[in-house]
Amino acid sequence: MDDFSFRKYIIGGVIILIGFIFVIRLFYIQIIDLRYKHSAENNSQRSVVQYPARGLIYDRNGEILVYNQASYDLMIIPKQVRKFDTILLCNVLDISKNTLITGIIKAKKYSYYKPSVLVKLITAEQYARLMEILYKYPGMFMQSRTLRKYPRKIASHVLGYIGEVNDKVTKINPYYKPGDYIGICGLECSYEKMLCGEKGVKKYLVDVHNRIQGNYLNGAHDTAAIIGKNLITTLDAGLQEYGEYLMRNKVGSIVAIEPATGEVLAFISNPSYDPNLMVGNLRSKNYEKFKNDTLKPLFNRAMASRYSPGSIFKIVQALVGLQEQVITENTGASCGDAPVKCHNHPSAANLKQAIQFSCNTYFYKVFRKIILRGISKNLFDDSRNGLDQWRKYVCSMGFGKPLKIDIPGSTGGLIPDCGFYDKWYGKGRWAFSTIRNQY
Repeated sequence: MDDFSFRKYIIGGVIILIGFIFVIRLFYIQIIDLRYKHSAENNSQRSVVQYPARGLIYDRNGEILVYNQASYDLMIIPKQVRKFDTILLCNVLDISKNTLITGIIKAKKYSYYKPSVLVKLITAEQYARLMEILYKYPGMFMQSRTLRKYPRKIASHVLGYIGEVNDKVTKINPYYKPGDYIGICGLECSYEKMLCGEKGVKKYLVDVHNRIQGNYLNGAHDTAAIIGKNLITTLDAGLQEYGEYLMRNKVGSIVAIEPATGEVLAFISNPSYDPNLMVGNLRSKNYEKFKNDTLKPLFNRAMASRYSPGSIFKIVQALVGLQEQVITENTGASCGDAPVKCHNHPSAANLKQAIQFSCNTYFYKVFRKIILRGISKNLFDDSRNGLDQWRKYVCSMGFGKPLKIDIPGSTGGLIPDCGFYDKWYGKGRWAFSTIRNQY
């Protein structure tokens, strides 16, 4: 009797232990492990990201420079996909079977449960045809997007363009997901946070055929998309267009600035391109075309090219000369006795006339006096010290530094120093006789 009584307790303990294990497992499955919950929700619900329209861009007079145009993406949730007619889908979307398969593989690598873009930038005509047969393709649904449109086809280097985010962006900024768009260059890039707005989400109930049956919980968990803020630029569209007209068949740039405020009224770089050619599916093809173009239409010459400053730089030379006291406002100079020649004008009797006549000889002599600040047997040492001092003054006025402007890609100009001439001519070999050939 005692042996059977002991067995009863053992069997009871085993049953209790098994029951406890089942309870723990059920608790883990239902409370801690959310995979089954998510799987059930994915089968009955669909979360659709609501992409906000990007902010519009205007010129200073309220004329629109950039607006939005409707477009659509075909989304896919790989876990919900079943066997489907690939030929029919490819014909409707006008894509190859390899393109479709590659898109599916890419979506699976991203996530089996989260939606990602299968085919992007679908036209309105394709959208209408696809909606008639979409019920045959479980795990796929349409999502509305917007593309940029440029009514006047101007200011491409200023406005910039948008493009699909890469892996680097999605890793750095979790807000962006594969298939999202972001400003790549120009104002679209500089003001991305302001223009892009904030995404929203709508949740729907779907049937076994993945067709929407209504809002989930009457939209209790929906969030509305917030439209991006509009941007008003200082550009004058009319002046910009006229400037681009003047630069046709020319290589160079024009920048028109309001002196009182520093506002940029026109910003032209030529050769340029139609900004509408850098939108949607056209962008990748045209980007390669522009990139390989020998005229370099993508290169922003107004921001990154180096140009000789011209006669306006004589004002800088005058200021440095006055500061170094090598001239006064009454210093004059005769033309014709210097290697740098003048155009036809009287000799300048003072600094004011030298500026008025834009006298090349006068400012050559000013620069020479700045460089050769003292007279000694060692001409090179005097030139070296003088050039260093001259360069400090010029750089203190902002020359040689990138502009603090809200257009990416600004580069600094070249203000030669002694090291530049050492490299060019050889150390101890240039002095003033060779410097003059550079200015």
